[in-house]
Amino acid sequence: MRKMGSRETRRMMQRMGLSMAPLTDVQEVIIRAGAKEIMIIKPEVSVLDLQGQKIFQVAGGEVVEKAREMKVDRPAIPMEDVQLVAQQANVSVEKARAALEETNGDLAQAILLLSQK
Repeated sequence: MRKMGSRETRRMMQRMGLSMAPLTDVQEVIIRAGAKEIMIIKPEVSVLDLQGQKIFQVAGGEVVEKAREMKVDRPAIPMEDVQLVAQQANVSVEKARAALEETNGDLAQAILLLSQK
């Protein structure tokens, strides 16, 4: 099999609907996967456009892998709900808020939880 020159390669890529261009001035690429995060510092990035679909090719650079910090979003609990639970379970507002946070804002579960204690 003979070697193809860069000009022939470019023509063949054009016929297949593939174009490739470097992405300049890339500082870092971050990949977040489950419980870990992979950072690639100062990589070489190329963008391949294959019939409208973009493919990013990342090469080189320093690889840093670390555990990812998981944030837990707590639902906003309205003061009316807190007061209702406090009144129904006959507890303080602070205990009612804690019970609602523990049950993710479920009023019935919070009242049952406080009634059982």
